[in-house]
Amino acid sequence: MPVALSMSAFGGKADIAILIECGTHQCGRPMLISGRCHCGNISFALDWRPEPSEIPARACTCSFCAKHGGVWTSCPTGSLTVSVTDRARLSKYAFGTKTAEFHVCTACGVVPVVTSRIDGRLYAVVSVNAFENVEPALLRQSPSTFEGQNEQARLSRRKRNCIADVQFDPTS
Repeated sequence: MPVALSMSAFGGKADIAILIECGTHQCGRPMLISGRCHCGNISFALDWRPEPSEIPARACTCSFCAKHGGVWTSCPTGSLTVSVTDRARLSKYAFGTKTAEFHVCTACGVVPVVTSRIDGRLYAVVSVNAFENVEPALLRQSPSTFEGQNEQARLSRRKRNCIADVQFDPTS
């Protein structure tokens, strides 16, 4: 059953949007997806449970994502570990309602992860453009927008649909 997720933007004028639908069960195994920025400074491991038959890849139509090619996905039943090699080359960008942070590598300019802290819990989505080990045929890309959605609706959607098990590797 598809559900929608929106990342904040421009105070309701545009929304970074993701439509999420976790894939169907295949052999009861999880799929471990690795990803990273271009230079490898920011990397992630997404444990997608259960293994998907396809991965929804939602191309956000907000001005920020349109300018850098943001295409996002998430699996609410999965878990995410993010590692940063050099924290001095990590920048966090937030705009609009400032309820989401884009983790930008200052060395190569790639945004592999977006997080949102809601009620003390960290939620995340990842960029399919940062994937390292996923067959492109698994990706089902489509445009998404949640134009005019209010902040509370965005936060509620994230709580339901983002990756809720998010860790930043403390050794990185």
